[in-house]
Amino acid sequence: MLDKIISIDKQLFVFLNGLGSEYYDAMWLLITKQFAWTPLFLVVFFLLLRKLGWKQLGIVLIFVALLILVSDQTANFFKNSTQRLRPCNDPEIMSLIRIVQDRDTFAFFSGHATSSMACAVFLFTLFRQHFKIPLLLFLFPLIFAYSRIYLGLHFPLDILTGYVFGIGFGWCFSAGYRFLQPKYFPF
Repeated sequence: MLDKIISIDKQLFVFLNGLGSEYYDAMWLLITKQFAWTPLFLVVFFLLLRKLGWKQLGIVLIFVALLILVSDQTANFFKNSTQRLRPCNDPEIMSLIRIVQDRDTFAFFSGHATSSMACAVFLFTLFRQHFKIPLLLFLFPLIFAYSRIYLGLHFPLDILTGYVFGIGFGWCFSAGYRFLQPKYFPF
């Protein structure tokens, strides 16, 4: 059963990765860098600052930093435990795919997908009542994670597993924030 899932995962990866072209490579190389998303982060920061004020925003940013730390380290633990090769290093499919970027670390599961989805879920669950279009937060993890497939760095299952963990972490951290907020951060 696991072999069948991995086979389907590889076939789906080959298809999705094959949709790319050299013309768009530079764009996807930029999208995969967190720094490129700075304008979006600044807009979210500004919107939260307007709704929350400096003190409460500081608490939210501490939660976000801890959330990223936990989600990223969990992904690293699984990567080192499972030691699944990245698509760009998988001898079974290397000749079939476009390798735009290469890494020699392991793939399962994507830290980019985990952290980005965790942050999106955390911010969405806490602040959906404050904004008119909070679902736009989810464009970030979707585009960000697809860049990993496009570049040849992650299989779809790496991304989906990262999303599942990210949703769980984001929800847990938002529940923790809501539980602690009135007691310890009443401002």
